[in-house]
Amino acid sequence: MSKLKKLAGETVLYGFGSIFPRMISFFLITLHTNTFSTSEYGIFTKLMAFVAFINVVFMFGMETAFFRFSSKPDADKKQIFNLTQTCVFLVSVPISVLFIVFSQPIAASLGVAKHPEFIVWLTLIMLTDAVVAIPFAQLRLQKKAMQFALFKIVNVVVLVGLNYYFLKFNYNPSINVGYVFLANLIANALFILFFLPALLQWRPAYDKTISPTMLQYAYPVMLTGVAGMTNEMFSRLTLEWWLPNDFYKNTTKEEALGIFGACYKFAVLMNLGIQAFRYAAEPFFFSNAADKNSPALFAKVNHYFVVAGCIVLLGISLNLEILQYFIGTDFRAGMQIVPILLMAYLMLGVYYNFSVWFKLTDKTYFGTIITVGGAIITILGNYFLIPSMGYTGSSWAALLCYAFMVVVCYYFGQKYFPIPYQIYKMISYLVITFIIAIVVNSMKIDHFWISLGFHWLVLVAYLGVIYWIERPGWNKVV
Repeated sequence: MSKLKKLAGETVLYGFGSIFPRMISFFLITLHTNTFSTSEYGIFTKLMAFVAFINVVFMFGMETAFFRFSSKPDADKKQIFNLTQTCVFLVSVPISVLFIVFSQPIAASLGVAKHPEFIVWLTLIMLTDAVVAIPFAQLRLQKKAMQFALFKIVNVVVLVGLNYYFLKFNYNPSINVGYVFLANLIANALFILFFLPALLQWRPAYDKTISPTMLQYAYPVMLTGVAGMTNEMFSRLTLEWWLPNDFYKNTTKEEALGIFGACYKFAVLMNLGIQAFRYAAEPFFFSNAADKNSPALFAKVNHYFVVAGCIVLLGISLNLEILQYFIGTDFRAGMQIVPILLMAYLMLGVYYNFSVWFKLTDKTYFGTIITVGGAIITILGNYFLIPSMGYTGSSWAALLCYAFMVVVCYYFGQKYFPIPYQIYKMISYLVITFIIAIVVNSMKIDHFWISLGFHWLVLVAYLGVIYWIERPGWNKVV
């Protein structure tokens, strides 16, 4: 149980490095949605979806490969660092050059023909992210969570400061959302300075034995990432295609995309927690893989992850009447999608836990197959649901996708690397929590304070029940 406490402690530290900074940057949504129109924010949403896809290709699965090969017995960690960093450079630099050279036609294809500089700035942001990804992974492997957190926090403080400077004191309407990209680029440049010693020690490397094996391990991870981005970002790229022109009265497709993108930010609060957990859990899983008690340990990890995730889901869902004030008035029409997206992200977190089996058994191609299956469901779900339900349909498509991935991953995982998950208890928590969130939010109470009080009463009662159920096991952990 001390391992669980250590994992929880590292998750908190990584939370300061990922959740806390992004939580601060989350408040930028207030600035952005009160500065940009819904259509301008729609452009921003579309461009950031494009970036998410390309980022995965730039990394080529090398972050996971770094953990896997560095964690092997007698591994030469310095050599693995050089090999993975070399691969990242060989992939990301040529693609970056192509994007910069062809920035004008790319900008035109994405609806920002007058701003090819947006493509250049975004490309440099992606390149910077790729260059520092392995050094950040090295910090995680070395358990330097405090240093990890410090670098992330400094970055986000600069990012927030630049956003406010550009949008409040030096704003030019002709640049509009480009200021956000420029602020990100300047803030990311600090990472290069932070990791300059590590980057200067890097030497291009190739090993005729390890490199091919590493690439064979990594490319399915990259393909899985691309399919995963399809699951997460596809709706933001296709909402304009499949949404009927008159679906939302007095709202264009681009404006609807802006509303969808802004409301999606609230669901990202769940994803930030999952990200912090992954930062701590990925090296944790690899380092404990050889332990004979690891299956029971991994089952416990998933159980408490689900409990914490359900609390977050309900906590956010029952406070939407307060959270809506973080975005501009024109963007609040889509707040009803937030509980659905929160549940979708929670299912994604469960999938990350379940996926440990194919990473530890080197069967990463299963991850590709499962995620591609999820991508197919995402595409079909959006195709059939957007015309009849708008962006609410996109939200349900995301939930269906991740639920499918969880079920399939669990099924194959129990065959190749059995883990005694408390599956029925997990399903009960997920289903009951989601029903409470949907039902309580559907009960419209006109008086703000009465509605808020009722929601908090439900939340407190829920927490009390959770404590009563989990107290016996929790006492053994703490």
